Amino acid sequence: MLLRIHPDNPDERKIRQICGMLERDAVIIVPTDTVYSMACLLGSSKGLERIARLKNIPLKTARFSIGCSDLSQLSLYTRPLSSATFKAMKRAFPGPYTFIVPANNNVPKWFTGKRKSIGIRVPNNRIFSALVQELGLPLVVSSVRDTNEIQEYTTDPELIAERFGTSVDAVIDGGYGKLDASTILDCTGDAPMLIREGLGSVDDVI
Repeated sequence: MLLRIHPDNPDERKIRQICGMLERDAVIIVPTDTVYSMACLLGSSKGLERIARLKNIPLKTARFSIGCSDLSQLSLYTRPLSSATFKAMKRAFPGPYTFIVPANNNVPKWFTGKRKSIGIRVPNNRIFSALVQELGLPLVVSSVRDTNEIQEYTTDPELIAERFGTSVDAVIDGGYGKLDASTILDCTGDAPMLIREGLGSVDDVI
């Protein structure tokens, strides 16, 4: 199902429709402020397994992130953060960044596996924010493309729907996406460390 939602003024009825699906273990493809991403509700083991199969990644080694609505929600899933990390996050979010941080016990063990850290995002996208706020829970997210795969279909929601439409429950058309992924910062130490430079400027946050 391809569902068009206005990127600046998301329709509340459509947002609730998608949230109802997510609460029933759905997997969707949703716009962010970087690339389009596969998503399921944090807490849906069935949804997570489906995303891993779609990505052809063993669940045990998957490095999926969670997308939150704001810093307040984000803090529910992390251990206490250093002052440098918190300040960097405050400058970065909402925006095209992923912070790897120590996870707390609110993150399901089957999601993190043996890892004690988690990637966290707060995308600057009104559709994504509306979904997470309505749900009251983060979304597990993983980009629709592989790291080394840059193709036109990943920016066009109609082409994404043609490729994945039968494999996911819904593709949200929120306009064209971007090809650049988020900038990744590892904050499991005393200060943020750059892992991957993407759309977000490192100088703006560190």
